Amino acid sequence: MNPLELRPLAALRRNHALEHATLHVLSERNPRLRLMGRSDWSGFTLYGAADIEQVADALTTALDRLQAGESALAIHPRCGTNVAAGVTLAGLASYVALSGRQKTWWRKALRLALGLGAALAIAPSLGLKLQEHVTTSAEAGALRVAGVRRQQVGAVVLHRITTRQE
Repeated sequence: MNPLELRPLAALRRNHALEHATLHVLSERNPRLRLMGRSDWSGFTLYGAADIEQVADALTTALDRLQAGESALAIHPRCGTNVAAGVTLAGLASYVALSGRQKTWWRKALRLALGLGAALAIAPSLGLKLQEHVTTSAEAGALRVAGVRRQQVGAVVLHRITTRQE
């Protein structure tokens, strides 16, 4: 069995895909809207000033589009997965470059520059592939929205979306 399909991980991956799809729909409707999200196994939270009606309508549209097969909506260019891929690759490149047996500092510096350059070149594509195959699942299937709630904590506006799998 694929460990990514175990219940908590599968739910997290579907919610992450729905979060991205919702952000895509909201961006299509209002390109100036600035939001960020965080998913978990019971839903996701959007942070940023938006009307609850906007979020609820975009959420319904996003879920419908995912269930209709628009799997590209599950991938988002500003996802934290992309950042994590870049940081991991840069860390590995730095470790390899600096742990080598090079005797001169300039050779280590050259190896470090080449390694970091390669990491920066590879990271965006790797991040998108990781989203596609690991951190999201566009197979929304019987995913349903259980609730949408808007909350304001000081200056921070958040929308909590809870989901369930039927």
